[in-house]
Amino acid sequence: MRFMITAGRAEDDAKAPGANDAKAEADAPIDEKLFAAYMKYNDDMTKAGVLIASEGLNPSGARARIGIVGGKRVVLDGPFAESKELVGGFYLIEVSSKEEAIEWALRCPVGFGSDEVLTIHQMTELSDIPLRFREIIEEVAPTWSASLSKGRSTHGS
Repeated sequence: MRFMITAGRAEDDAKAPGANDAKAEADAPIDEKLFAAYMKYNDDMTKAGVLIASEGLNPSGARARIGIVGGKRVVLDGPFAESKELVGGFYLIEVSSKEEAIEWALRCPVGFGSDEVLTIHQMTELSDIPLRFREIIEEVAPTWSASLSKGRSTHGS
């Protein structure tokens, strides 16, 4: 089972005056011990064979929000109305259960500010997609379908 763990801000902290200022956070010096703890966490997940990808998102970097208005994609109030809406980063892991994903999330270091809340999202597996829709994928997107199938579960076909 694959899970995406996203890191974001706690909503309660966003209400405090001056809290969660993305610009101030970007300008603040990075604590070397905390940084090392995160890199060790990444290394532990890599050694365990569960980490597929992990990236932090630049709090002051280019970003935009795209939504739907009148049935068409449009740029919304972006980049973001409040810094609490920012995702600080993500981990993409492959583990045997939601409980194991939770165990890994509980081991994540604390302290960057953009990682106050970790949210675990189960990824869709091929076995979650009805057979007829997998056939449509293979027909209309053969290149993507081949990349999708590599290393993913096909149980339930």
